[in-house]
Amino acid sequence: MFNLSIVIPIFEESKNVEKLVNGIINSLQIDNYEILFVDDNSNDGTEEILSRLSKNNNKIKYIIRKEKIKDLSKSCILGFEKSLYENILVMDGDLQHDTNDINKLIQSFNNDKADVAVGSRNLFNKRHPAGREGLGIVRLVASKILIIFVSLFLGKKTNDPMSGFFIFKKKIYELNKKKLHAKGYKILLDLIYCSDEKLKVVDVDINFKRRSLGSSKMGFRIIYILALQIIKKIFQ
Repeated sequence: MFNLSIVIPIFEESKNVEKLVNGIINSLQIDNYEILFVDDNSNDGTEEILSRLSKNNNKIKYIIRKEKIKDLSKSCILGFEKSLYENILVMDGDLQHDTNDINKLIQSFNNDKADVAVGSRNLFNKRHPAGREGLGIVRLVASKILIIFVSLFLGKKTNDPMSGFFIFKKKIYELNKKKLHAKGYKILLDLIYCSDEKLKVVDVDINFKRRSLGSSKMGFRIIYILALQIIKKIFQ
C-alpha cells in the first residue's frame, strides 16, 4: 500500500499553515501518510498553531529547528531523517503549491514507476500560464536563467530543477546523503544531481499560485545563493 511522508519546511507562515493542512487533508486520496513540518524557529506564532494542530490529529507532526542561520535545505534534510515512510513529498508552506496537485504527482510517480516526480512550473511553455502565475517578473527571469544554466552545465534531468514541489523515494536520500551540498534553497537540485544512480525523473505540470498571505522569502539574496549553489555543483 502506498505511503507518504509530506515534509514541509516553513518559516513564519502562521497565516498559512492551518489552511495548508486543511487543503492537504481534504485533497489526499491515500490513507497512509504523515504531514511533517520543519519550522526554522519562527517568531510569529507558527509553533503554537502547529502544536494545536498536532494535538488534534496524530498525522500532523512538527520539529523546531533552532539554528541561527535559516536554511531550507537543512530543514528538508532534518525532515527526511525524521520521516516514517519510504516515499517523501516536499512542498512549500506558503500556499503557492496547489494541494490538489499532490494527487497528480502521486499518480504519475506510481504509474510511471518513477524515482522522482517533479511538480514542474514548466516556465518555458507559454501554453501553461498557471505555472507562472505566482512569479513576479524578476523571479520569473531569474528562474529561467538558472534553469538554462543547470541544463547546459549539469544536463537536463527535469524541466524545472528549481522546483520545491516533488515526490521521491527515500532511499535516494539515504544512498546519497553524504554527498549532498546540504545547504541552500533547492534540495531537489541537490538530490537528483548528486545521485550516482540513473534516476527515472518525470515532470508533472502544476499550478504555482500567487501568495495571498504572509511575505515571500524569495529575494535577490536567495537568487544569488542559488546561483552559487549551482556553480559549486558544476565544479564538484
